[in-house]
Amino acid sequence: MSRMSERTDEDTAPSEYAERVLETAEAIPPGRVMTYGDVAEWLDEGGPRQVGRVMALYGGAVPWWRVVRSDGRLLPGHELRALAHYREEGTPLREAVRSAEGHVPRVDMRRARWDGAPAGK
Repeated sequence: MSRMSERTDEDTAPSEYAERVLETAEAIPPGRVMTYGDVAEWLDEGGPRQVGRVMALYGGAVPWWRVVRSDGRLLPGHELRALAHYREEGTPLREAVRSAEGHVPRVDMRRARWDGAPAGK
């Protein structure tokens, strides 16, 4: 299944930059995450907002839950779907504090963050 088949607006093809963002998201191993800023830094282009825009427009066909906010909070409106993926993949999570809306855990960034190094390095 191509990335484009999961898009709702198939009239606009992803740019070269968007393709690179999506390829980076696909490269993140299960159970690990990168922040929007990490992806931009990895690509040496754009910034967190540009990566977020690409993920919002085209991310449905890649493991979008592996690209996260730097504070580890789950994507608003997609918390339960993301949480299911994190639990399935064994992504390290931090328990929700009682004051957290919906008591939704966060990604444990210290343990889950991926630096792009091959596994075992």
